[in-house]
Amino acid sequence: MTAPAAPAPAITFDDFLKLDIRVGRIVQADPFPEARKPAIKLRVDFGDPIGVRKSSAQITAHYSPDALVGRQVLAVVNFPPRQIGKFLSEVLVLGVPDAEGEVVLIAPDLPVPEGGRLY
Repeated sequence: MTAPAAPAPAITFDDFLKLDIRVGRIVQADPFPEARKPAIKLRVDFGDPIGVRKSSAQITAHYSPDALVGRQVLAVVNFPPRQIGKFLSEVLVLGVPDAEGEVVLIAPDLPVPEGGRLY
């Protein structure tokens, strides 16, 4: 079992507002065998004006590419893109660790419009 991390230092509400966390729908998911750690390449639709963005996610313990298409997820959309091998990851899909430290995706518990911002 992985122990939870200590709380991060306090931030202001303005600091929180700098993070742009949006809901998107996974429209494509493909294996990423060339990644150093097992991962899945995602294309996530955030609706207008953001559109479809790419992400590499280390989520293979609980998810298969076929099971991900159509799911809603939360992601940080305003980090700079990050090169992962030959793949450019444009957003950070969010999750939390299970008891073994494997990623469990974060999603709304009811359907919501794509592009909705977390507040």
